[in-house]
Amino acid sequence: MRWFFFNLQPKKMDKQEIYGVRAIIECIEAKQSIEKVWLLKGQSGPLFKQLEFLLREQSISHSYVPKERLDRFNAKNHQGAIAAISPIEFVSIKEMIEKALVATKTPLFLLLDHITDTRNLGAIIRTASATGVAGIILPQTGSARITSDTIKTSAGAIFSVPLAKVEHLKDAIYQLQANEIKTVGITEKAIDTIFAKKLNSPLALVMGSEEKGIARGTLAVLDETAKLPMVGAIESLNVSVACGSVLYEIVRQRNFS
Repeated sequence: MRWFFFNLQPKKMDKQEIYGVRAIIECIEAKQSIEKVWLLKGQSGPLFKQLEFLLREQSISHSYVPKERLDRFNAKNHQGAIAAISPIEFVSIKEMIEKALVATKTPLFLLLDHITDTRNLGAIIRTASATGVAGIILPQTGSARITSDTIKTSAGAIFSVPLAKVEHLKDAIYQLQANEIKTVGITEKAIDTIFAKKLNSPLALVMGSEEKGIARGTLAVLDETAKLPMVGAIESLNVSVACGSVLYEIVRQRNFS
């Protein structure tokens, strides 16, 4: 087995990258945690089709890009395929839920809907660790990549909080609900504030991006929604700040009320 490694952003040294269709197939079969794959548009052939099949089967995020995009990468011979290996290992959502329910009667999960800023993601993970979050669930596409900036901003907490990726957040929500875990979305469209909610039961908190909030389809399947009160001139908060505010209200209700 021969793998070729290079770095996509050599100045930051974020993670290892591999190139070549066969090398990526070998990585998938070796159960490496692949975060993203870029494929050259218009490719064909049995080996390329095998890679496409594995990417779909394993729900690995991938996109088709023109040759000019691939040529900008550091590899001189990308062979039409480049993959980024995540610096952390993701767990399955099933495993995450099962372990959390064994550990505590009132687990707390966090679902992040298209949080695209790496530093915001790192800050959220840091607060999640401090507030006892049992696991964080991210969508397979449209979420910030795990980079050295994410790890640094999380102050290493990223290695202590289990992370899972799912193809669609709604699938995760249905699975949480099937395990009698209440799902609550934080949105300015809600009627009640977070302080009016009882948050002592098994809970999954859903946070959306600052630009778009929680997707409409995701909001539709949640058990409840709530908002943070805004009494000043500013109408919104940075998502990591908002997330921290809600998580500490949950800590207050569970431990100090």
